[in-house]
Amino acid sequence: MDIAEQVKNIAREARQASFAMARLGTDVKNSMLLAMADALENQTAALVAENAKDLDTGRQKGLSAAMLDRLMLDRKRIMGVADALREVAALPDPVGEVTRMWKRPNELMVGKMRIPLGVIGIIYEARPNVTADAAALCLKAGNCVVLRGGSEAIHSNRAIAAILQGVLTEMGIPAAALSLIPFTDRAGVLEMLKQEEYIDLIIPRGGESLIRFTVENSRIPVIKHYKGVCHVFVDKSADLDKAERIIVNSKTQRPGVCNALETLLIHRDVAAGFVPRIAATLAGLGVELRGDERFRQYAPQAKTATEEDWAAEYLDLILACRVVDDLDAAMDHINRYSSLHSEAIVTSDYGNAQRFIREMNSSCVLVNAATRFNDGGQLGLGAEIGISTTKLHSFGPMGLEDLTTTKFIVYGDGQVRE
Repeated sequence: MDIAEQVKNIAREARQASFAMARLGTDVKNSMLLAMADALENQTAALVAENAKDLDTGRQKGLSAAMLDRLMLDRKRIMGVADALREVAALPDPVGEVTRMWKRPNELMVGKMRIPLGVIGIIYEARPNVTADAAALCLKAGNCVVLRGGSEAIHSNRAIAAILQGVLTEMGIPAAALSLIPFTDRAGVLEMLKQEEYIDLIIPRGGESLIRFTVENSRIPVIKHYKGVCHVFVDKSADLDKAERIIVNSKTQRPGVCNALETLLIHRDVAAGFVPRIAATLAGLGVELRGDERFRQYAPQAKTATEEDWAAEYLDLILACRVVDDLDAAMDHINRYSSLHSEAIVTSDYGNAQRFIREMNSSCVLVNAATRFNDGGQLGLGAEIGISTTKLHSFGPMGLEDLTTTKFIVYGDGQVRE
């Protein structure tokens, strides 16, 4: 059987299993996830051994230290993966929730009820924990999941998937509810993206190149997250102590993540006093500054920013900086260069705060808070499958609710249409 036929069979079996998954009650799904968590912990030694194969291969291929760290599983990390499954089990189940009910003039009661999406395909890169995390979220929301991890983690991913599938089998749930594309050939991804008859949604998790490849080749709707070009605007009324804390946290706490600050905008009325201060603070933390002409008047040590800097996602200790005339100029800049991820304003002006909230159309808009809060756990979702910068069907961090859709339900008493 060739790769195309194998992938089609995996997708077809997942579709068949989705009907059984959609019928599972909350207690069964929670018991399933708790059993999966215990099984991962019980198989720690086997998982570490399989992960060692991936690490050895990665070293031979010259993977960076950062990539090897993302790839590595040890006892502590496996315990963390197991705990994450337990946290998902503790979350409220969205399936079956009636979100609205209203009465029509003919006495029909009409409502909307949450239901699973069906089959979700997840394409991801080097982190083997995603195999368990993504599966747990999809399964809790009543979906089946088809996983395709990166070649760097193939042994780890296979081992995790086998353990989780074993729990499904023991509980009488179709093992195809959780499937892993078992080979690393890119043809497997391309065939997966053709299975629109069986897979309802594709969620790619990884770098911009992976996401663009997925979008360009998929026949299935894709949740996109190209990059996070996140902005902070310091208004003229800002509390500058507060602004400094927000900027430092947004840029330096974890510079390599998608909700880290990449461009700083400062109102011209506070530039003379604030630019030298924030430039010195950031330089002391190892941040390389790239500024426009007005910013460099007050921070001549900054490098000259180019047009490419305004659209850059550095994922590093580098920050593009610009002095702007007012709120409108700040919003014009953001509208031109934003990736629709996270935008923050630091201000004491209620009207400006409300305008910023209303007129900025990114997935998360913040007032007097760091961009680092655009995260499912931080926003109270408990867990997330990723952050969507696509407005259909979900925008921002995607929790359990975002892995469902709604159907109309109608209660009548014999009514017929005239």
